[in-house]
Amino acid sequence: MSEALCERIHPMTARKFVDPVVTAQGELRAKVTLGTLDTLWINTGTLCNLACEHCYIESTPTNDRLAYLTLDEVSAYLDEIEAKQLGTRLIGFTGGEPFMNPAFIAMLEDTLSRGFEAMVLTNAMRPMMKVKAGLMALREAYGAKLAIRVSLDHYTREWHERERGKRSWKPSIDGLKWLTMHGFKLNVAGRLFSGESEAVVRAGFARLFDTEAIAVNANDPVELVLFPEMDVNIDVPEITEACWGILHKTPADVMCASSRMIVKRKGEAHPSVVACTLLPYDHQFELGRTLAEAKKEVALNHPHCAKFCVLGGARCGGN
Repeated sequence: MSEALCERIHPMTARKFVDPVVTAQGELRAKVTLGTLDTLWINTGTLCNLACEHCYIESTPTNDRLAYLTLDEVSAYLDEIEAKQLGTRLIGFTGGEPFMNPAFIAMLEDTLSRGFEAMVLTNAMRPMMKVKAGLMALREAYGAKLAIRVSLDHYTREWHERERGKRSWKPSIDGLKWLTMHGFKLNVAGRLFSGESEAVVRAGFARLFDTEAIAVNANDPVELVLFPEMDVNIDVPEITEACWGILHKTPADVMCASSRMIVKRKGEAHPSVVACTLLPYDHQFELGRTLAEAKKEVALNHPHCAKFCVLGGARCGGN
């Protein structure tokens, strides 16, 4: 209903998502201002042990467009948070596969030792299992301050492997069971891409978690996050300032009101701060080298802004 209303106001045209100030209909595009930097995402690098069919960041075993960050580079941003008292609660780590970065356990140690919460997005496969001892030491030292979010696209092997490739199911299930067995704070990220309703998908995951003794509550939207699809070939309406009222939302509901992400582009000497975890390659969402520079307004000038964040209501953070 709400999406349809917004759609009627902004008919589909080939000129959408071009001008950061106005939409194709000439209306003022919605913008989002950063409030408190609640969450800082660290992209540890785009290399991954998998090559998923529809990876939004195009991670593969050979894609190093976003280079590995170093411990010193991550520490510098943590230093800035502390020095400028930015109020950041959560440091999220994503990739690629974060556990492939050789400095990753040290990054987690530095983050947790400063009192931040940490969340790791992983497929829970071999790269994670190779550093079990380091992970166990962190869990013993910091407990629930460390959360592991495992990507499991569907509650069936068929649909999961349709996206992630053959032989990707069992290693992830084994990783989830290992994390459960050793008492890690755990949640799962699935996707709404099978054509089923959210209720059906949650019920399927509940059966899976019960059968495999995985400690995740499928009915809790934090413990089981179900993300909408992000297909740029599907038309979506542009979000104007008027849409906030139509959709009964506010700019504070969108991820870029409370988070930023650090990336390091291959060949560049310094990391950069970007507005969003979903748009690491689009230079219009690059906001500077420091967190102070990255307080700029963000124009919702991409289909992902509409489909994933505003209309889909999705957030990548822990709450």
